[in-house]
Amino acid sequence: MDWARFISSRSALTKGIGMTTEILEDARRRMQGAVDALNRDLAGYRTNRASPALVENIMVDYYGTETPLSQVGSISVGDARMLVIQLWDAAAVQGVERALRDADLGMSPQVDGQTVRLVLPVLTEERRRDLVRQMSRRVEEGKVSARNVRRSAQDSLRTLEKDGEESQDVVRRALTTLQDHTDATVGEMDAASKKKEEEVMEV
Repeated sequence: MDWARFISSRSALTKGIGMTTEILEDARRRMQGAVDALNRDLAGYRTNRASPALVENIMVDYYGTETPLSQVGSISVGDARMLVIQLWDAAAVQGVERALRDADLGMSPQVDGQTVRLVLPVLTEERRRDLVRQMSRRVEEGKVSARNVRRSAQDSLRTLEKDGEESQDVVRRALTTLQDHTDATVGEMDAASKKKEEEVMEV
């Protein structure tokens, strides 16, 4: 047996499998990132129930630095339709009030010392349907992002096969796994969208 050739072929095989796994793992990680980004965005859509997620990622000018609201105070639910924001620094009050007004949430912040209250008005049916349409567009953007990741990974896998770094069978299996990742990601996005839509449409 030509051991040098055998060792060389085994090394190439191991390298190919390693690269295949790396491509799949990178695609899985990026798709999960798209899901996480979508979930954060959906959390910011109003419903008829108060939720800290509605405001926690609003950026506040805090000593000249754009800072998430959740990092300048604690956010709690006062009742079903009220959010209470307890700021840790009196110097943040004006910036928080301005950021909340600029966020166009349909709520006027009520300031009492270092406490800011937000009362959620009841959403009209027209407004709820408008929010659902906005969310649908955002969900579609998330799906497009996931499919772009799939396309990039497909190209990388096919390049491995074309360059002789991986066999056709291994690449075919990897492409199937990649499609499974994509389908699962799209399904997760659809499930999150459906759940949020039900919350928005709830009276």
